[in-house]
Amino acid sequence: MLLRTFGWSFGITAAGLALAGVLWGVQGLAIVAILSVLEISLSFDNAVINAGILRKMNTFWQKIFLTVGVLIAVFGMRLVFPVVIVAITAKIGPIEAVKVAIQDPTRYEHLVTAAHPAIAAFGGVFLLMIFLDFIFEAREHQWLAWLERPLAKLGKLDMLSVVIALVALLVTSMTLATDVAHGGGDKSATVLLSGVAGLITYLVVGGISGYFEDRLDEDEEDASDEAGAAEKASRRGNGGAVSAVGLAGKAAFFMFLYLEVIDASFSFDGVIGAFAITNDIFEMALGLGIGAMYIRSLTVYLVRKGTLDDYVYLEHGAHYAIGALAVILLVTIKFQINEVITGLVGVVLIAASYWSSVVRNRREGESSGESNDKAEVTSGV
Repeated sequence: MLLRTFGWSFGITAAGLALAGVLWGVQGLAIVAILSVLEISLSFDNAVINAGILRKMNTFWQKIFLTVGVLIAVFGMRLVFPVVIVAITAKIGPIEAVKVAIQDPTRYEHLVTAAHPAIAAFGGVFLLMIFLDFIFEAREHQWLAWLERPLAKLGKLDMLSVVIALVALLVTSMTLATDVAHGGGDKSATVLLSGVAGLITYLVVGGISGYFEDRLDEDEEDASDEAGAAEKASRRGNGGAVSAVGLAGKAAFFMFLYLEVIDASFSFDGVIGAFAITNDIFEMALGLGIGAMYIRSLTVYLVRKGTLDDYVYLEHGAHYAIGALAVILLVTIKFQINEVITGLVGVVLIAASYWSSVVRNRREGESSGESNDKAEVTSGV
């Protein structure tokens, strides 16, 4: 199963490193390898979040995530997206932006860095909404019960997460964005506009995917009722089955879009951080692309192994990491934060949640063993 899931990642890694060695020599090969590790370390929590969504989708859409999704991640977010950002912020044509990226890497790096406040505001608010909606929802399993229980009660207030996100955005635009380190000057209006765009994107894409997911759940509940299924079959004939398939397809499609937007938000810090290593757009795309491939393979592996069901606190750790990343993105509008810190925060939180899950499983196993021993003694008496 390991080879089947990571086979494409291994193959692309070998081909990518070989290509880097041929095009740029040993130094280029080393840069691409470092960028790959950087992307994996920064986006491990992304894999856990993606797995929580992808496990609701069928095998076909998992394959789409590994194929079409990879093309979007590598060529879209790691190659095309920075060029588009440069074209918009520098107010130049897309062809000119491509020429700048290829012929003048230093200027290209400067333009992308100058666009960081807008990128950070969009991604920061989007990721903050993911964290807030998770932490305000009542759940069967609670990792930090002392914190999650009262927050779940507060979550009963409608639109609380939206209000908090808007307040955070407003405070950021009035404080951190007034004199930014990237590009200089007052970026309050830019940050505010970009943050609202991130919020709207989350509400639209997340709302549509959630709507179809709820409809799909309702359809599955109806299908489990034999009497209701028989009644539908007699009333609609084969049309009922076709409708259910169509509904599942719509749900999977919008969830796929939701996954891609999440990946885009996670890729921002990787793209910006990559400039600390190289300003060559092709080295950057190749290195980050290899890392993105591993994140997708890891996502599918977590789904097929049922890891999130076995280690119930992993999703909690990943969402706390998302909350931390959202705050870091907003803070980097004014202050520079080393990518190592960003990566370590996510790794530490996920590692802690994994260990808590292991401890929980051991306790439940011991409790189950004691119950079985008592049952055997009672039956023997």
